[in-house]
Amino acid sequence: MVCVRVINLKIVKMKIPVLDITDKTQDKIENLSEFGCLVVKNAISENIREKVKTELEPAMEMSPAQIDDPEAFYPGNTRRMSALVALSETTGKLAVDRMSMDICDHFLLPNSNCGYQLHVSAAVEVGPGSRKQILHREADPFPFFDLPRPNLIVASMWAITDFRADNGATLLVPGSHTWGKDRKQKDEEVLSAEMPAGSVLYWLGGTLHGAGANVSNDWRYGVILSYSLGWLRQEENQYLDVTSEDVKKLPKDLAELIGYRAYGGLGFSINPEHFFLQDD
Repeated sequence: MVCVRVINLKIVKMKIPVLDITDKTQDKIENLSEFGCLVVKNAISENIREKVKTELEPAMEMSPAQIDDPEAFYPGNTRRMSALVALSETTGKLAVDRMSMDICDHFLLPNSNCGYQLHVSAAVEVGPGSRKQILHREADPFPFFDLPRPNLIVASMWAITDFRADNGATLLVPGSHTWGKDRKQKDEEVLSAEMPAGSVLYWLGGTLHGAGANVSNDWRYGVILSYSLGWLRQEENQYLDVTSEDVKKLPKDLAELIGYRAYGGLGFSINPEHFFLQDD
């Protein structure tokens, strides 16, 4: 699905670009930069998807779908669970996926000379009857910056099941990462990020998005992993979700990514040994 827009007398087709895992990193970056979103197919195998589901199943069973409150930000009829680094070794590996790190290097490092961090980890199963979510931007919790904001966040959604328009595939507004505060989306500019299981959807912190309505009989399962500049407050409190004792069991790169490192002069501790307890 595409949306045609006229910019400076030129016809521009706004779309959710779709590439393959085998495509060049630069092509992925260029598409994400232009459209503010990108689907990459064949990113993870069925074996990895099954491992994620198996490892998270006990926690997901403890998070039943809630009755919908039409005024709530999060729609009902949906199961959600965070703290994925503590709950799933396989999801931890996805968090440091090389493709994601290359994309974050490009979009976040220019604004963060000491690196970036895991911002949110969440498993989301959108159930039948779940309503459409309010469109929003990942960077909205940082209103200090006027729209369009600098790149503060890069988000990803790993498709554990197929994402279809009828089962609640993520809705996005391509190009909205470049808009000012007075620009509002039109209905035809809101597109559905349909993608087969094993794909990953990336979007920038300034891109309008939200879960679609599930009018099917199927559950739609995705894993959200987002990343933010190292000097911002993380949306998910990783230090409560992954304690200083638990972090000893993690690979060093993952421990540092969730925040067990100092950012220049920020985040120092009287117990700095907790930062680097892993063996090199």
